[in-house]
Amino acid sequence: QVQLVESGGGLVQAGGSLTLSCAVSGLTFRRYAVGWFRQAPGKEREFVAVISGSGGSTYYADSKKGRFTISRDNTKNTVYLRMNSLKPEDTAAYYCAADSFYGRVRESDYNYWGQGTQVTVSS
Repeated sequence: QVQLVESGGGLVQAGGSLTLSCAVSGLTFRRYAVGWFRQAPGKEREFVAVISGSGGSTYYADSKKGRFTISRDNTKNTVYLRMNSLKPEDTAAYYCAADSFYGRVRESDYNYWGQGTQVTVSS
């Protein structure tokens, strides 16, 4: 059974930082790209970033470049999303998802999803 479990969300003040984690089990981790998406209240889910199975390649949504960093530790089957200089508009539920191909940005391309972790940024 494939499981993706996000953690690390919470309440943070604007300008602060958070690191989200996505622990993956039930699949050959290094063979899967893992992406982060987010969904704010009343909005569609949007792509944030993706990392290849080896960790050697990353791709970000334009608006996230420079503030967000995706990384992975294949010894721990975990992907991370470091978020700096957080803004109130970053408030959303953040989801990780696994894809057998790297570089895709549509949520429909991703095979497996976590349940999400809430990030709230106060002004």
